[in-house]
Amino acid sequence: MIDAKDSRLERETMSNRDLLLKDFRPRTALVTEDHTPDRARLPVIDAHNHLRHALDNPAELIALMDALNIRTIVDLDGGWGDQLDQHLSRLKAPYLDRFAVFAWVDWSEVEEPDFGKAWSSRLRAAVQAGAQGLKVFKSLGLGYRDQEGHLIPVDDRRLDPVWATAGEVGIPVLIHSADPVAFFWPLDETNERWDELHQHPDWHFYGKDYPSFMELIEAQLRVVERHPKTTFISAHVLSYAENLRYVAQQLDRYPNLFCDFSARMGELGRQPYTSRWFLIEYADRVLFGTDISPNPKTYRIYYRCLETADEYFDYGGGQGRYHIYGLDLPDEVLRKVYHENACRLIPGLGL
Repeated sequence: MIDAKDSRLERETMSNRDLLLKDFRPRTALVTEDHTPDRARLPVIDAHNHLRHALDNPAELIALMDALNIRTIVDLDGGWGDQLDQHLSRLKAPYLDRFAVFAWVDWSEVEEPDFGKAWSSRLRAAVQAGAQGLKVFKSLGLGYRDQEGHLIPVDDRRLDPVWATAGEVGIPVLIHSADPVAFFWPLDETNERWDELHQHPDWHFYGKDYPSFMELIEAQLRVVERHPKTTFISAHVLSYAENLRYVAQQLDRYPNLFCDFSARMGELGRQPYTSRWFLIEYADRVLFGTDISPNPKTYRIYYRCLETADEYFDYGGGQGRYHIYGLDLPDEVLRKVYHENACRLIPGLGL
């Protein structure tokens, strides 16, 4: 005979079996220490950020930077023409050492007969006006199309004059050519970014006529190989933070290739042993970056992951159902990653 208590427990058990994944928010029973720094242990240059929303009140951003020990932020939203003039006049001119501004190229004009010559000239003019680098978005390779509707690949030969000009005028190319590997997988029960891709379906590049993840990466690397005198900073750990051994192989192969780890702290922190090895072994080739609107919470999570040995903590992103671990990097590595590499690669920066 089943008593009322047993019946209630059975009903609760059956109800729990029907719990939806979106409603499952487990609370860890681990008791761990929290050594989150209020500010970075050493001065920081954020080499990957977007400051179009900071133009109206840059003084407020400067105060935040001072509180967090951020010396300089690289603004990748310079664009060209009036937009570039606006970013240079509102950020760079009044705060010479606190901001660097990167220009863009309008890849939609690639089929114009004089595209290479015209945009090489405009890039030179942008540098003369104060731009300190060139930013390339993933829309080149995944968005821009020719008149026949075909996607324009990153390694299109018509773009070569632009890459060469960047090397000639001594500015780096910060390039983003792909997204997390799972964004190129079927969106089924095996996809670890299921939640994120359902929230942002336009980030899913599986099917249609999209190139594969590796096709995009290899196209970027062909550009790097064709232009050894140009410095390339590949965003988001070559967009392949899930495979640091592969990234290491490419850094070994191409001395003009560097990377930042913007928006990939979740990936690095969930593989702490490999990430620590990678950042120590390639300390001269990696730049600090966030790619997130400047705020104390994000920066402190980055500092916690890089500077402490804290275990199993929330990285503040919705990228996957996992927590991360601190890498406990030595100061000599932090110094390079936090600012020395950026000072070496981006003209006009210095501490």
